[in-house]
Amino acid sequence: SRHPQLDIDVGAVRDIYSESAVSVRYIKIHMPYVCLQEEVASAWKVTRTEPIILRLRFSLSQYLDGPEPTVEVFQPTCKDCFCLGVQLKRILTTFISNQWKHLSNEFLNAQQRKRHSWFKAGGTIKKFRAGLSIFSPITKSTVHITTRQLIQLFFSSQALIHCKSIPTLEYGFLVQVMKYSEQRIPTLNDYCVVCDEQHVFQNGSMLKPAVCTRELCVFSFNTLGVMSGAAEDVATGAEVVDLLVAMCRAALESARKSIIFDPYPSVVDPHDPKSLAFNPKKRSYERLQRALDSITSIREITQGPYVEIKKQMDKLDPLAHPLLQWIISSNRSHIVKLPSSRQLKFMHTSHQFLLLSSPPAKEARFRTARKLHGSTFAFHGSHIENWHSILRNGLVNASYTKLQLHGAAYGKGIYLSPISSISFGYSGKSLSSSIGCNILKCRPTQSRFLQSRNLNCVALCEVITSKDLQKHGNIWVCPISDHVCTRFFFVYEDGQVGDANINTQDVRIQKEILRVIGVQST
Repeated sequence: SRHPQLDIDVGAVRDIYSESAVSVRYIKIHMPYVCLQEEVASAWKVTRTEPIILRLRFSLSQYLDGPEPTVEVFQPTCKDCFCLGVQLKRILTTFISNQWKHLSNEFLNAQQRKRHSWFKAGGTIKKFRAGLSIFSPITKSTVHITTRQLIQLFFSSQALIHCKSIPTLEYGFLVQVMKYSEQRIPTLNDYCVVCDEQHVFQNGSMLKPAVCTRELCVFSFNTLGVMSGAAEDVATGAEVVDLLVAMCRAALESARKSIIFDPYPSVVDPHDPKSLAFNPKKRSYERLQRALDSITSIREITQGPYVEIKKQMDKLDPLAHPLLQWIISSNRSHIVKLPSSRQLKFMHTSHQFLLLSSPPAKEARFRTARKLHGSTFAFHGSHIENWHSILRNGLVNASYTKLQLHGAAYGKGIYLSPISSISFGYSGKSLSSSIGCNILKCRPTQSRFLQSRNLNCVALCEVITSKDLQKHGNIWVCPISDHVCTRFFFVYEDGQVGDANINTQDVRIQKEILRVIGVQST
């Protein structure tokens, strides 16, 4: 038998969402398809065409007077390695536990009676209808709003409230859980996956969810199973892992490593799970270098059984594989190797990547600004040693800070250029040596992996063309970090750079960029 209050709550879910939104054996809530942009969903490994399922195990006969329910979160085709589900499960378990302390069927029934009073002759719904007519631009016609639309309108007014605010109980406990989940999902990247405290980053939040630097969280994160995906990442994105290792190496071998090697790894000792083998508070670059040198090349890892290669790494250095896991899991940007059919041919390199680092909130602000002011594309050049930090902290305004390497002759901001040769100059090649290199339409190498440690790289960014964008000839300065979003990343080997004469304002170049972006968004 089911408790009557449970039936009332199930009915509320069906009224507000749909008949198929909830099933009762244990309570299985089908949240609607995930309202995430395609790029964000891909970075978070969420299938946008599938619902997120919240499985709550109640006592059906006792409902809120029974034991506290257990929580599972998954998608139909991803039950065992759904990383977003691991984080959301921890959040909902804590939320339900806190709510359960003062919940009862009688208390909720009182809340339900309060809601029903809204529909009386002098209740809130009637007053709200009257209020609508005051603000309606159509004065001579009647505005008809269904009960469901009114409820949704009430809920939409909550959208600007902090994502951790507690939704009302007036529509039942199950609706409260769903609404809280909907509030939390778009902002998961803003909070530590373990302690659920907000991240503090120099340039705002990043795209991918991650663990914070607190030692207790690092220890817990190590046991969640989230970091065990190194084998999967190598199997599905070996070229990206190869690039991440190269960036880490460049930063570690830099004379400026004490400044730019940020973050420093937090890695749990495999022989003592209660201590950190690599600790940001006790840095040892020499020990880190030995572990990095013991990581088997990604090319070799893809050629043999992963378990056997891991054993070989463990024999060379027991910290090599944990470090590789950290390099992969600490990356907070979404990087995907572009197939040849989706590459920008005029960049003349086979090492081309889609690179997205903006979290949902920043991307939303960017798209709003783009509608108001328009946008264009420009290059950003930075030495390979800087990208280990950029992928984890964002593209920061380094002017007049210890991170600044070049001058800031045109003021504070992110420096960009529509001309490729200028940005190549900032990537580690001086302008004079760039002109002397083989830069004109060189034939890109077809190797899958990086062959050299002598690397140059440049990013192609989308920038808002508002009055804030300062143009000094072909050197542009954007003082607002929210107005710059990385889109593509290009890597060159052995001192090579691409065509020095590329101008992103050229109509032909713009059409090619938009064509590739169009392919990505489909």
